[in-house]
Amino acid sequence: MSKVRTRFAPSPTGRMHVGNLRTALYAYLIAKHAGGEFLLRIEDTDQERYVDGAVDIIYRTMQKTGLIHDEGPDKDGGCGPYIQSERQASGIYLKYAKQLVEEGKAYYCFCTKERLEGLSRTVGGKEINVYDKHCLSLTPEEVQSNLDKGMPYVIRQNNPDTGTTTFHDEIYGDITVDNAELDDMILIKSDGYPTYNFANVIDDHLMGITHVVRGNEYLSSTPKYNRLYEAFGWEVPVYVHCPLITDEEHKKLSKRSGHSSYEDLIDAGFVSEAVVNFVALLGWSPDDNVEIMSLEELVHKFDYTKMSKSPAVFDYTKLKWMNGEYIKAMDFEKFYDTALPYMKDVITKDLDFRKIAAMVKTRIEIFPDIKDHIDFFEKVPEYDVSMYTHKKMKTDAASSLALLEDVLPILAKCSDYSNDSLFALLSDYAAKKEYKTGFVMWPIRTALSGKQMTPGGATELMEILGKDESIKRIEDAIEKLSNTQ
Repeated sequence: MSKVRTRFAPSPTGRMHVGNLRTALYAYLIAKHAGGEFLLRIEDTDQERYVDGAVDIIYRTMQKTGLIHDEGPDKDGGCGPYIQSERQASGIYLKYAKQLVEEGKAYYCFCTKERLEGLSRTVGGKEINVYDKHCLSLTPEEVQSNLDKGMPYVIRQNNPDTGTTTFHDEIYGDITVDNAELDDMILIKSDGYPTYNFANVIDDHLMGITHVVRGNEYLSSTPKYNRLYEAFGWEVPVYVHCPLITDEEHKKLSKRSGHSSYEDLIDAGFVSEAVVNFVALLGWSPDDNVEIMSLEELVHKFDYTKMSKSPAVFDYTKLKWMNGEYIKAMDFEKFYDTALPYMKDVITKDLDFRKIAAMVKTRIEIFPDIKDHIDFFEKVPEYDVSMYTHKKMKTDAASSLALLEDVLPILAKCSDYSNDSLFALLSDYAAKKEYKTGFVMWPIRTALSGKQMTPGGATELMEILGKDESIKRIEDAIEKLSNTQ
C-alpha cells in the first residue's frame, strides 16, 4: 500500500470545536503511527460562514496541541495551493465538473429558486427536497443557448435513482443506501464556487489522501463521494468516521456548554496536553487501559480499528481529574508562570508567590481553582467558631481559645519565622504539654486562614504571612473566641 496520507481540512468559522480537534488528532495519529504524512488544508469556499481571524486560530491551535502538519499553506509539498479559495481561483473545480458533464455524469441545471422550492415533499413527517432531473433532459443546443444568454446555473451530479450504493467504513462496516435517497447533488454552485462535498473529493484525490477521517454526520454523504470517485475512475480512500461527542446528558456537545471548543477549555484553565490526551479517548482507548498518555505515546498506541461506534461522552469531571494529573507532573517554572496571574488576581500583598505556588500545585485540577485555595492570604474570611471543633484533633472553641492564648507569647518571642523553625518550636511546645501535634496546629491554622482546608499546614502559612500578620490574626481569633464564651 502507498504511504499513508491524511488531512485535516477545517473551515475558518471561529474557535475549534472539540469534535474538529478530535478529527485533527485522529488524522494526525493515523498518519504518524504508520510513518505517513499529515496535511493541513483550509476549506474557505463557504464565504457566508467565513470569520476573520479564524485561520490564525487554526494555526495557533495546531501549534499548541503539537499537531504539526507536514504539508499545508505554509509548507508546500507539491500539492498546493492548500487553501481552497486559491484552488478555486485556478479553475480546477470547474474543470473537473465540466469533464463529468462531457461524460454524461453531471449536467447543467438552470432551475429557478421558485421551481426548486416547489419540489419539496413530506416523507415520514420530514420535509425533503429531491431534485427531479428536469434539466437532464435539455439538449446540448438548449444548454448552450442558456449559457450564451448568461442564465444562472449550477452543475449537478447525475446519480442513479434506482438500485443501491454500498460503501465500507472502518468503524461502521459496510453500509448500503437506496440510490433514490442520493439526490443529484450540486457540484458547482451558481456563484461558481464548488460545494463542500465536491471540492473535498477533488482535493483529497489530487493530494493523495489515503485515509479520510471525519465525524459520523458525514456517513450519509459518503455514497455521493463514492459515486464521484467512481465517476472519475479514482481509487476510493479508507473511510474512518468518528462517533458523535455528547455532553453528560447525552445531547450533542454544543457551544452553549461553555467547553465545546479548544480555546474555551484553555480559557477555563486546562492545559493543552491534558486536553489532547482527553480528546484522544473520546471514542478510542488503548489495549493496556492506561489513560495518561503524551502525544508521542498516543502516536505509538493509536489503532483506529479499535475505535468505538457508540457516542463518546464528554465527561467534564474526568477531564478535570486528568488536568490535575498533568498539573502535578508539570515543570515547576512552567506551572509558576501560568499560576502567577491567577494568584495576583487574588493577592495584592507582597508575599512569596513561589512558595504559595508550590503549596497549591498538587491540590488543584484547573488553574482557576487556585483562588479558593489562597484567598485567605489576602484577608481572613468571615467564619464561624464551630470551625475550631475537630473531633479527631479533640479540639473545640474553649480549648482552642486557651491554646491560642498560651502559644501567642511564644510565637511573639520567636524571631525565625521559617517553616522548619516554627514547626520545631510548636512540636517542642506540644511535647512539653503532652499534646498531640494536631491539637496545637488545628486552632492556629484556623486562626490564620478561617478555613477548614488550606494548601499548607499552620507553620507553612505563618512562614508566608510573616510574623506581624500571623500574630495579628491569632490575636483577632482570640478576640473572636472570647466574645463567644
